[in-house]
Amino acid sequence: MKLCSQSFKGLLLAAALALPTMAFAAEPAMMKGGVMTDHKGMTLYTFDKDTGGKSACTGQCAENWPPLMAEAGAKAEGKWSVIKRDDGSMQWAYDGKPLYYFVKDKAPGDMMGDKMKDVWHVVRESQK
Repeated sequence: MKLCSQSFKGLLLAAALALPTMAFAAEPAMMKGGVMTDHKGMTLYTFDKDTGGKSACTGQCAENWPPLMAEAGAKAEGKWSVIKRDDGSMQWAYDGKPLYYFVKDKAPGDMMGDKMKDVWHVVRESQK
């Protein structure tokens, strides 16, 4: 009985340590003022030329529109997914659409890239 009790306590301890990382994994972005932003308040965009959950923004495009990168081991959940870019790096996507910043947005709340060339769009609450 003593061995069973120790095993059970060990199992409870392992579960208690693992639960916070599983239950409280933060989404990579959030809605703030009706607009999707990262956790620093920087606006996120989608690109109309992205199709099939694949980024069409590479090279100079990615320099002007940096991707919202996903860290190694990032887990997709709900409408969130992680896509593989052509260079092998990983990028967050929401509802199948890769997400980007705009290089000219300098401060939280800036939306300089909204409707740029009619192909770049801020992710808004109504789209979520």
